[in-house]
Amino acid sequence: MSAGLAAKLRAGLASPLFPLWLVPALLPVGRSAEFGVFLCLLGAMLLLVREPRVLSHHEGAKLYLWLFAAYAGAALVSAVDAVAPGKSWGTVVGILRFAPLGVYACFAVRRPGKLRALYMATAVVVAIWVVDAWVQALTGYGLAGASNADRLSGIFGATNLKLGPALSAFSPFLLWAARERWGRKGLVMAFLLALGPVLLSGSRASWICYGLVALGFLWREAGSFRRFALACVGTGGVLLLAGALAWQVSPKFHERIARTLPVLQGTQAGLDSALTGRLDIWTTAVRLYETHPINGVGVRGFRVAYPEVAAPDDHFLTAEKCGEGEGACHAHQVLLEVATETGTIGLLAWLAATVFALRQWWRAGVAARARAFPVTVALVAILFPLNTHMAFYSAWWGLLAAWLLAIWCAALYADLPDGEGTHGA
Repeated sequence: MSAGLAAKLRAGLASPLFPLWLVPALLPVGRSAEFGVFLCLLGAMLLLVREPRVLSHHEGAKLYLWLFAAYAGAALVSAVDAVAPGKSWGTVVGILRFAPLGVYACFAVRRPGKLRALYMATAVVVAIWVVDAWVQALTGYGLAGASNADRLSGIFGATNLKLGPALSAFSPFLLWAARERWGRKGLVMAFLLALGPVLLSGSRASWICYGLVALGFLWREAGSFRRFALACVGTGGVLLLAGALAWQVSPKFHERIARTLPVLQGTQAGLDSALTGRLDIWTTAVRLYETHPINGVGVRGFRVAYPEVAAPDDHFLTAEKCGEGEGACHAHQVLLEVATETGTIGLLAWLAATVFALRQWWRAGVAARARAFPVTVALVAILFPLNTHMAFYSAWWGLLAAWLLAIWCAALYADLPDGEGTHGA
């Protein structure tokens, strides 16, 4: 290793951005991403020991803690009379680790230059996922070994089908970096390169998520509604062409589309077939909310409470159990997850947090909104209600969402001039 490269490596490891970067970098490797969270905890503790009142001087950290309070508070209230007390209280304790993650992010990213560096470093991670996915698609093997038999699994491994959700959620960083480095041609190329693995991952929720990301970047590039509409038509044509190509060359993609087509029948049975039984989940979730309307069944208690209100012939009780005597793992839709597991109190807390976040985003100003653009697009894409979702109170997806929220709060207030000293930056 050359002296210059070694120096750059040491500088990177010593950077306050390193713990934050570790979270997306290690997401494919089981629970290893928690090491980055642990380092952020240590960093936040050192910061607060050194300057106990430092939180009162940073609007981003205060914003994050208010939003985190809504998320954690809903979980805390739900655990009081949870159907699975051990699971719910364990989840409440577990999500406390997200608080120092957000605080550390807001103080580590105080300058636009550091924010850009974090965006670029995250884009490198996503680019590795994309390249590996293409290699696996073409050869059957990638960094994590052989692909899953039914879907392209990429760097996440054949037994961990999270490539689609993770890639679509983090794709804004790749698209942003390509746009910054190579202009619109780079943006188009990056979009197409990531599109293939997203389609082949077989996750239809990820297709919608990636489509929302595309709309966000199209709106930014268009600058007017007319050009945006024209760009949408052109992009739609590209997507249809890419889908037709994938239909011809990928049996996995062909099968996923074939499973989706029954929705065109216009019947409940066709819709349920296209949604792979999720109508059963959503119908049962509504019943669960009706039976536990105040504070829900408790976070992560959905699967335990599911059988008490599910129909006797429910698909997830008769064919695909998550565990012995249990039903579906979670509600597969963010609003239903919050409603069933945290009740009306949780729904109101999430709604209040959303309104508060939107007001702060608007008040932050044009420059701040521009700085936060890629992570804003990512958050909108994963929270878009007209889609199916992974569980936001689960360990893995909860961490992903908390990391994005932390970087978003940091980005809105990363306004210290580059080169000026700051707390922990």
